Amino acid sequence: MRYLHTMVRITDIDASLDFYVDKLGMKEVRRSENEKGRYTLIFLAASEDERGATDMKAPLVELTYNWDPENYTGGRNFGHLAYEVDNIYETCQRLMDKGVTINRPPRDGNMAFIKSPDNISIELLQKGPALPKEEPWASMANTGSW
Repeated sequence: MRYLHTMVRITDIDASLDFYVDKLGMKEVRRSENEKGRYTLIFLAASEDERGATDMKAPLVELTYNWDPENYTGGRNFGHLAYEVDNIYETCQRLMDKGVTINRPPRDGNMAFIKSPDNISIELLQKGPALPKEEPWASMANTGSW
């Protein structure tokens, strides 16, 4: 068995691409529209997985946009997406500078949580061993749920 993708339903393509591509740094690798089913699928790869995504080997995030409006609740019931990052502090700072709330700061130098515009929790994990604890992260409180 091989992991292929995680599907997340979205309500606004532009807001979601701004978050996943412009802020988080993912790459759109393919898109399809289904007029009969009335939906658009957008597949994204993490920056280090982009090359593997073209030959269908890397895991992807599938953003599903249904053309007919629906209300999606309980994004936290979905669970979360998880990504490994080279430097948890630099990543969180870059995201904060772009207006993203760090819901669970990387107080331990290892793990942080953020949320997408549709309340999907995203876990950021430090690549390799945890970084030494640093301020302001070590004493930063949680914001909202994660």
